[in-house]
Amino acid sequence: MQTKISRLSATEKAIEVIWELEKKYGDLMFYQAGGCCEGTQPQCFEKGGIFPRMNDAMIGTINGHEFWIDRDLFEYWKYSHFTLDAVDGFGPGGFSLETPLGKTFKVNYRLFTQEELQNLEPVKRSE
Repeated sequence: MQTKISRLSATEKAIEVIWELEKKYGDLMFYQAGGCCEGTQPQCFEKGGIFPRMNDAMIGTINGHEFWIDRDLFEYWKYSHFTLDAVDGFGPGGFSLETPLGKTFKVNYRLFTQEELQNLEPVKRSE
């Protein structure tokens, strides 16, 4: 049986920031919205700090923390692999937990190959 292709990964810098946030807040979750004040910047919250809307997509986990994407944004990016990164600076909105650390999460995208598209991990949808 072939291993399923993950839709999500994280850089070492992102993992380091997540570890720091885990120590302070415990269980986390990520949500990438489709606009408004935070743009399409991924936001990190304490688990349960935000509730995905009906049919939003959970594309994977990072360190066991769910990564949710707005349903409309997912339709646009569903053929892409997401790599979560952390950089110095302040993201739009400032609602994300890493903001006081002087960091901001961002996502880098790459298109899946035709072979990868045939064997992607399934997406979980909120109800």
